[in-house]
Amino acid sequence: MAEAMKGLKRTHRCAEVTKNDIGSEVTLMGWVQKSRNKGGIIFVDLRDRSGIMQIIFEESDVKAEGFAKAEKLRSEFVIAVVGKVEARSGAVNENLATGEIEIRATEVRILSESQTPPFPIEEDSKTKEDIRLKYRYLDLRRPDIQKNLILRSKVATTVRNFLAEEGFLEVETPILIKSTPEGARDYLVPSRVHHGKFYALPQSPQLFKQLLMCSGYDRYFQIAKCFRDEDLRADRQPEFTQIDMELSFVDIDDVIDINERLLAKIFKDAIGIDVQLPIQRMTWQEAMDRFGSDKPDTRFGMELKDISDLVASCGFGVFTGALENGGSVRGINANGQGSMPRKKIDALVNFAKDFGAKGLAYLAIGEDGSYKSSFAKFMTEEELAAIVERMEGKPGDLLFFAADKNKVVWDVLGNLRLEIARNLELLDKKKFNFLWVTEFPLLEWSEEQERYVAMHHPFTMPMEEDLVKLDSAPGEVRAKAYDIVLNGTEIGGGSVRIFQSDIQSKMFEILGFTPEEAEERFGFLLNAFKYGVPPHAGLAYGFDRMIMLMAGVDSIREVIAFPKVKDASCLMSNAPDVVEEKQLEELEISIVCKEETEE
Repeated sequence: MAEAMKGLKRTHRCAEVTKNDIGSEVTLMGWVQKSRNKGGIIFVDLRDRSGIMQIIFEESDVKAEGFAKAEKLRSEFVIAVVGKVEARSGAVNENLATGEIEIRATEVRILSESQTPPFPIEEDSKTKEDIRLKYRYLDLRRPDIQKNLILRSKVATTVRNFLAEEGFLEVETPILIKSTPEGARDYLVPSRVHHGKFYALPQSPQLFKQLLMCSGYDRYFQIAKCFRDEDLRADRQPEFTQIDMELSFVDIDDVIDINERLLAKIFKDAIGIDVQLPIQRMTWQEAMDRFGSDKPDTRFGMELKDISDLVASCGFGVFTGALENGGSVRGINANGQGSMPRKKIDALVNFAKDFGAKGLAYLAIGEDGSYKSSFAKFMTEEELAAIVERMEGKPGDLLFFAADKNKVVWDVLGNLRLEIARNLELLDKKKFNFLWVTEFPLLEWSEEQERYVAMHHPFTMPMEEDLVKLDSAPGEVRAKAYDIVLNGTEIGGGSVRIFQSDIQSKMFEILGFTPEEAEERFGFLLNAFKYGVPPHAGLAYGFDRMIMLMAGVDSIREVIAFPKVKDASCLMSNAPDVVEEKQLEELEISIVCKEETEE
């Protein structure tokens, strides 16, 4: 390679050459996208991370040895080319940034040859994802993946610069920490020195960033790698990245102000989008009542309407039964879908059952104002008219209703409105709707554990006016917590933290921790709080999710260089894998295989 490069130095990336360079000599290096031999003249598309440049080889311009090399070029060969910049001799290619120019080569060197790749290196690849991920080093050459990772790098730089100007200090926190399981499962790392003991990989830097506030660092941030041993979805990975921050001597409005300005800076600088400030705020209760979700997609309407009072005395047992059991009856209006075929309605009913619905009632309003419904025969004309009016129904509309406990009704209708929006192609990826969701419940009841668990984490401050309810009605206590939502995806969340020891002790008590258990898990933080702790609050963004939405792709795997698949494995490196017996012996670990019991 040293000989191949000898005397050559790259002067530009491919797409950095412009019309202003016409007449200049340049040296480019990159990969052959494709080569076309027209007999006596060879056209090569040369690719690097910046884009593509067309190279022309003619026997009259390069020595015979050079032309012979050009004839050998195949896809993914790595080459260096010296040549003169010219205006295109043929038609201008408007699809390329370099479409008005080309390089007339005077010298070429083959730096590295390539086998035929297992799939074409091109945008919008139709190759199956598992093949692409097996050969991720080739997949990463594709221009759309490179564009995503360049965007990611650009956003990270913007974040660092903005927060530094706002007085934040970038501080790294440990990767090997104490396991404090409360929520998702930890990844555990055995210690060779401390036999029988384990480190955990951090699910977030939460405890350490609070300690930094105790230590007087005032404003901290970190682009932090985090780990959770949980089932994967399109927007989840076992290892992921957070933009993490914590601030002292602040309240909710201070955190929101800085982050609104940060988001505006990120979206303007990276993708040219103007974020309208201030961003709309909505309480958790309003979000659930209107959208059936604590991360509502506000790019379209179809909001939930509560009709419980209108059907409390009706003859339809499904509705009245739900109300008698403390639930509610709510509906959504699929505008203009009154003529939806029964087959599609049945598909939506089955979809709703996946979210806990026993069924789904519907009412289609004909263009003539007539009703076609699964429950109309149980209703009076006056009751039906009142329902239609509440639902803002018009001729041609289709109304869906769910009746059950609030949690089920919200889940069913919240997901149903999204499914209908997907089917009707109402979700515009070029539209960016931000929303702050505030005043979350502090606690939620876990049927599995038969106790209250923290909706965010055990260090979230209750709203001051709700402190009196901690003993009498803990389920009604609201938290000083806030999520930032973009297009129906939570991209960040945070809270004001508890900094008074009596409130923290009460929180642990409600969560079912004995004082000894609290000390065992969080003693180092509680001890730090004995030595003067400032009021503090923070927020963390899911960096991968944010980039996914900015890039307009459907999976965070498209914006992570080397992602895992759904079983948390890496198809390229075959991680996780077995290790040598010697390594296990040093750790005093033995693997016990469970015997399969016959049914």
